[in-house]
Amino acid sequence: MDGDQFALILMLRDGQADTRQTLDRIRNALRVPFQLEGQSIVMTASIGIALYPEDGEDSRELIKHAYTAMNSAKKIGPDTYRFYTAQMNADVSARLDLEAALRDAVQKQAFEIVYQPKLNLAENQVCGLEALLRWPRPGQSGISPAVFVPVLESLGLIGEVGNWVVDSVCAQIARWQRSGLGSFQVAVNISGQQISSSSLVADIRQALEKHKVAPQWLEVELTESSLMENTSHTIATLGALRANGVSISIDDFGTGYSSLAYLRRFPIDKLKIDIAFIREVTSNPQDAAIARAIIELAHSLDLKVIAEGVETPEQLAFLRENHCDQIQGYLISKPLPLGELEVFLRSPASRVG
Repeated sequence: MDGDQFALILMLRDGQADTRQTLDRIRNALRVPFQLEGQSIVMTASIGIALYPEDGEDSRELIKHAYTAMNSAKKIGPDTYRFYTAQMNADVSARLDLEAALRDAVQKQAFEIVYQPKLNLAENQVCGLEALLRWPRPGQSGISPAVFVPVLESLGLIGEVGNWVVDSVCAQIARWQRSGLGSFQVAVNISGQQISSSSLVADIRQALEKHKVAPQWLEVELTESSLMENTSHTIATLGALRANGVSISIDDFGTGYSSLAYLRRFPIDKLKIDIAFIREVTSNPQDAAIARAIIELAHSLDLKVIAEGVETPEQLAFLRENHCDQIQGYLISKPLPLGELEVFLRSPASRVG
């Protein structure tokens, strides 16, 4: 067909049953190692299957549906096969609609930013905010960032959206400072794809200079897993940001694969304990032990600790007792649109006893 794609036409009597046996023979044959320039090579295949006449009445339709099934198999992982189903077409159609809508949203800058406060436990007051991207769609149900952000990445649009977020946040910080509301350090989330961009440092510096915001009021937050993508480049990029005065924090700490050796090398300021360890921190001894260990580890490396997903007074008491520096979660506030946030920041609710 094309490149590393091949099509087979098989005449089988018993539909899926015979097909599965044939697929097993094909996969077993591919798994046999062979030598190439002194290296032992093992191949795998992602296989999509369409059956006649259930999945098509001519070669064009059968190949199209087999191709759809093959792409579905690729998403599961290597050495996998999938039989075509009508739902796959629906999934492809929905994905194309989502991509088109996102392209339109990027062009029109139709995203919004909400802010979730962070509380400094020593001073018992709001010390910062996390900026969170939302995609409002009037007349339609909302889509989680966990769904649409990976699509933005696959379309190569996350850099453009990320720059818009940084610029918008810097503009907002400047407005708060001019209005006398206060100065808050605001964290923006940066994806692994953005970190790999050679222009990230310059883009952030440009936004800060444009809005006359001191770098100390901006924090870059990235996940533990994204740290491990091209580590030497990531270390250099984070080092340049930190040298410019921007704070660096690691989100979802404890859920990724970074080693302590790497953690020591990364130029970071804060660790965020993942919500998975906070949710049952007062009832699960293992989660409590992990949370304590992360706090102690961070402090031994002269890092601050933020616990996210704090929802109960009992969780708050545990974190106070174990000297966590900051907390974030619904106990303090849900993520708020700008108008509600400013009301919150002016109210006694911005302090938690």
